[in-house]
Amino acid sequence: MLILVFIFLTPKSWFENSEFRRQKTVIISAETVGNQADRSSVEQRAREVAGRPESQVLAVRERRDGSGKLVGYEVDIR
Repeated sequence: MLILVFIFLTPKSWFENSEFRRQKTVIISAETVGNQADRSSVEQRAREVAGRPESQVLAVRERRDGSGKLVGYEVDIR
């Protein structure tokens, strides 16, 4: 009975991981920034797609298909 009281009366904010919620991963197609794009243009496009122009870019990873062709970028922003 005490467990049920704890579950239903505990604020939801205790169970949220706020650091995880602030981080977002955005997928950008290589076609939208060009195949030979530099990192700054990829970061700028990721901010535009996320709708968060003031965000900080944490990581940029290239995504390639089975033949090794660049198909996009995966960008972590906060």
